[in-house]
Amino acid sequence: MPTPKRFAFVIADLYGGGAEKSLLYTADGLRQRGHVVKVFILRDKIEHRLPEGLEIENLGVINRFSKLFSSVWVEKWQAKRIARVLSAFGPDVVLSCSCDKITRHLTFPNLWFWIKSDISAKFSDPGKRTKAFNKVHRFYSGRNVVAVSQGVKDNLLDVIGLQPAEIRAIYNPYEREPFLRMAEEPADIPEGEYLINVGTFEARKRHDRLLRAYKASGVTTPLMLLGKGKGDEEAKLHELIASLGLADRVILPGYQTNPYPFIRNAKALILTSDAEGLPRALIESLLLDTPVVSVDCPSGPREILSGELADFLVPREDETALADAIARMDANPVRVTEAYYRPFLKETVLPQFEALAE
Repeated sequence: MPTPKRFAFVIADLYGGGAEKSLLYTADGLRQRGHVVKVFILRDKIEHRLPEGLEIENLGVINRFSKLFSSVWVEKWQAKRIARVLSAFGPDVVLSCSCDKITRHLTFPNLWFWIKSDISAKFSDPGKRTKAFNKVHRFYSGRNVVAVSQGVKDNLLDVIGLQPAEIRAIYNPYEREPFLRMAEEPADIPEGEYLINVGTFEARKRHDRLLRAYKASGVTTPLMLLGKGKGDEEAKLHELIASLGLADRVILPGYQTNPYPFIRNAKALILTSDAEGLPRALIESLLLDTPVVSVDCPSGPREILSGELADFLVPREDETALADAIARMDANPVRVTEAYYRPFLKETVLPQFEALAE
């Protein structure tokens, strides 16, 4: 084991999303390897299960006042409060995630900004795209960056043109056994076979693409959509399902704090997003021996679907190819082996986070 170091993770909150979940796994994985680890959240919003023994501290710097008077001055005030707490903790490494608007004002020497999504693929409107690119340059030029995948790293450098002080691509780390244990917990699993999609009901996840391709595939295996969304997004989804005549074949069990029994018992998982960073759903599915079908969105799926699964990675806009891949997987599901998920196991990944302290 390496010499123990002190790791501080700073994140806006622990809302029920993938970035928050991967941060908790990374932080707890480092703690289990003997490091002193603390997670600082900026507001008291926790939806995830917290690993036993992992220390969480709410700094409360995101509140009604900060929202009401949002400005650079307020951001700097928030950053000063964070800096005081961090200085008292004395970290060897600080990792900032999903709160960089505030933490960009910090000046810790070993501060790393952890970028979890492909910003270059999020915007099709030229004006919004330019604004987003300018924001990336403003926040991260000359700073240390951890990209969640090689694809995210390449796009930051080659598409956005970022010039960081240093940038490293490090996958999210995974441990298989906890997923297997959670997959054994009681859940209201449907009888018989089903396909599954896991993700927030939002435009980027492209449930419209999924549903059209699913209908075109001709498969009779039901499709489960596991997730939640804002009222208008959920309403649109229900309308689309009805308009496609799929109400009797689509299962909507609602948001589940433990989705793993549903993933483990699925015939296959399908991902149809326009953009991702390193899609947790694909990796977690493989950890549970459930094969996957995915569109080749930037970025991540191309790095995950290897071997025989590469035949089930289809062009993002090709719904005919997606429908064909769904039909092929439904007819003859790929058998998942350790080779598919080994690059993402904690034994492979955590030493790369430890190297940030060197």
